[in-house]
Amino acid sequence: MNQIPMTVNGAESLRAELKRLKHEDRPRIIQAIADAREHGDLKENAEYHAAREQQGFCEGRIQEIEAKLSNAQIIDVLKMPNTGKIVFGVTVTLFNTSTEQEVLYKIVGDDEADIKNNLISVNSPLARSMIGKVVDDSAVVTTPNGEVEYEIVKVEYL
Repeated sequence: MNQIPMTVNGAESLRAELKRLKHEDRPRIIQAIADAREHGDLKENAEYHAAREQQGFCEGRIQEIEAKLSNAQIIDVLKMPNTGKIVFGVTVTLFNTSTEQEVLYKIVGDDEADIKNNLISVNSPLARSMIGKVVDDSAVVTTPNGEVEYEIVKVEYL
C-alpha cells in the first residue's frame, strides 16, 4: 500500500484517539452490552442493539486508525533543511492579489486537513499549485469562480 504523508502532530493526534478508543470507549461499550444483556430478551432490547452498533463503529475506527498509522510516512519539517521552498509541512503566508488579503496555511496530510484552522491538504489544488515555489513566486489556482492568483509572502519551517 502507498505511504500516506503525515505531520508529527497528525500522527500524535491519531495515536491519542486510538488510545482513547481502546482504553476508554471500548471498555465502556463492552460494559454497556453486558448491562443491556441483563435486561432480558435481546430481540427487542434497544439498549443492546445501540451498544452493539456503537461497538461496530468503535472497532471500525480502531482498524482505520491502525491502518493509517501503519502506512504513515511521518514527516518532521523541523528536521528538514530550510531551503525556502514550499514542501509538505511548511506554513505559508499568501497574498491574494484580487482581494488584497493575506492568508496563512499549513500544508498537511489529507486526514489532518481542517480549513477552519488553516490546515490544507497537500493534495488540495492550492497546495499543489504552491509546492516547490519560493517567496515572491506566484501560485495560480483554478476555482469555480475562475483563476485566483496568490503571491507567496513567507515560507516558515515550523
